[in-house]
Amino acid sequence: MSKEQSYWFPAKRYGWGWGPPKVWQGWVVMGAFIALVAAGAFVVLPRYGPIPFVAYCFLLCLVLIEICWVKGERPRWRWGGDKGG
Repeated sequence: MSKEQSYWFPAKRYGWGWGPPKVWQGWVVMGAFIALVAAGAFVVLPRYGPIPFVAYCFLLCLVLIEICWVKGERPRWRWGGDKGG
């Protein structure tokens, strides 16, 4: 298996960051992220209000970014070709 195929989150073709997952593990991470945000909307938001909900979502985003950083291709600015900048 090549190094490129082992990435859960490939780099975007244009811009900076990651694109959609390429393997099932990445899709599980994305599904769990969406489920946790939705659960927070039903549990945290009504019980504690909007500020704790935003903090909860911010923490979830930090965890998602960390997973993308560890399991994804190194992000860099791309202009669409195979050669990055």
